[in-house]
This record gives sequence, structure tokens and C-alpha cells, in this order.
Amino acid sequence: MVVEVESNPNCETSLYARFKESGPARRVEKVKTFERRPEGEWCWVTGWTDDPDNPRGAAHAQLVEDSGAGLTYLVFGGLWGIRLKPVSLEEDWSLESRHQWGEPYLAVADQHDIHYAEEVGG
Repeated sequence: MVVEVESNPNCETSLYARFKESGPARRVEKVKTFERRPEGEWCWVTGWTDDPDNPRGAAHAQLVEDSGAGLTYLVFGGLWGIRLKPVSLEEDWSLESRHQWGEPYLAVADQHDIHYAEEVGG
């Protein structure tokens, strides 16, 4: 699989990376990230695109082989990456919010740090 993200207002870093798939992609609602807090925090995640009228898209996680980490869950979205916000935050998705941030993708080591869309209420 190839993940390509253009440099954009959601995330400044562009990316073109290849990964060897080790499982199917599944739609994701939330991820636990350790980027801002060492204890981790659950965040909503969405894919982000270049469509100014409807920038949100699906975010997915897929088990892939990563040369540096072995097997990892790759969380990816649209052409402009993914966007995250803490689950405690009650605001619409917006590039203007200082409480939200974008990433080209996330590498998640533990499947328990991913909440799949099919598991709503579980």
C-alpha cells in the first residue's frame, strides 16, 4: 500500500511511503495517541481532504510491516492526512481550532489503542 499526503494546511509535512500490507483496512473512529501526553489520550480521528466544502473523509487502520517497528497499525486518511481532536472536546472539525491537529498518518503499536467504527457501543 502507498500513503501519499501533500503538504497542506492540515499538516505541513508531505509524505510518500510504501508499506507491506499484513491485514485488511478497517474504518477507525478513535485512537489513543501519546504525542501530547505520556499517559496517552483518546482522540477522535477523521481523514482530511482538499475539498473545501467537505474536507472530512474516513480514517482507516491497517496492519502493515514497518521496517523500523516490525508490525504496526497504520492509521491513515485522505490526501491531506488525518485530523485529531481529544474526545473530551465538543467542537466541530476545523483547521482554525488550536485544540485540533493534523498528521500525515499515525503508527499505532497496540490494537487496543484503536477503536474501530464497527465496534460502536462496544
